[in-house]
Amino acid sequence: MHIHPIPAFDDNYIWLLHNQHDAVVVDPGDATPVLQALKKKKLNLKTILVTHHHSDHIGGVAELLEHYPAQVFAPKYEQYAFNHVPLGEGDEINLTAPNLKLKVMWLPGHTLGHIAYFNDKYLFCGDTLFGAGCGRLFEGTPAQMLNSLNRLKSLDENTKVFCTHEYTAINIAFALKLEPDNQDLVERETQVRTLRAKNLPSLPSTIGLELKTNPFVRCNETTIFNHSGAENADELSVFSAIRTLRNHY
Repeated sequence: MHIHPIPAFDDNYIWLLHNQHDAVVVDPGDATPVLQALKKKKLNLKTILVTHHHSDHIGGVAELLEHYPAQVFAPKYEQYAFNHVPLGEGDEINLTAPNLKLKVMWLPGHTLGHIAYFNDKYLFCGDTLFGAGCGRLFEGTPAQMLNSLNRLKSLDENTKVFCTHEYTAINIAFALKLEPDNQDLVERETQVRTLRAKNLPSLPSTIGLELKTNPFVRCNETTIFNHSGAENADELSVFSAIRTLRNHY
């Protein structure tokens, strides 16, 4: 399986999965770069995976369907104008071209209907988990997002994390305000700076790396509480406080 990011807009990534013949794309907010990539690599688009309803994740679906008779999978908790197979918590999809099996996890927080697709190697998590960060709470509550993130923490540490925005550098800068002495975070900052200087993506991450460097999955750390401004040290209070801080960073 080959997996490549297709840059879109200012900082989106549309993930392209293929076996050199058939392809899957995740969250195609813009059809143009996807069509260009498919043509360049001589790929046949078979499947479109959608994690949530925001336009920068679905804006290209209709145009792609004009060019390819692809099957679309999307959250059953949200409404979509295009034909699709609705998916929810615990569902599984088995693709044959390319050969790919994925499970579905319902992760409310960024939106109420947000889902992720995962197996024992990959996690396509949309705007729930970012490199050293997490999505804004446009529809869900802090408790919902924290629960969603805690569910992702249970995945194997080697699971590769394919999120859909290049926010890692600014997220690390914010994280260092909360954990300035976190050496894993300091090292990640250097690595990401080197990658971005070469215009290379900072992604995919891994669950293990996020557990070491992402403050939103480390809310029980005393240092983070001490820098959060939270009145209480419980996990939800700290998460809520640092999510608010990040909104204004």
